[in-house]
Amino acid sequence: MFMRMSIASNIKSALIKTKSVKKIIKFVEERSQTTGKSLIETLMNTLTTIKFDGSCTMHEHVIEMINIVARLKSLGMVVDENFLVQFILNSLP
Repeated sequence: MFMRMSIASNIKSALIKTKSVKKIIKFVEERSQTTGKSLIETLMNTLTTIKFDGSCTMHEHVIEMINIVARLKSLGMVVDENFLVQFILNSLP
């Protein structure tokens, strides 16, 4: 009961109704894995389709791509450096 009281109401409404903390934690873990997979898919799509359009400097564009790869790595997906270089070259005009 106390655990549900300390959770924000917008999140609480999505949780299962149970008094078992273990069940709530398991539910949250399963949902976060699904969210992580979705985020990986979105980041990979961005990395492979991003194009340099001149709205920022080329340096900023490359840094943005490096940041995407860093976020992927934090989610457990490693992008080889050679692939990153190829993605960067393909994104340039």
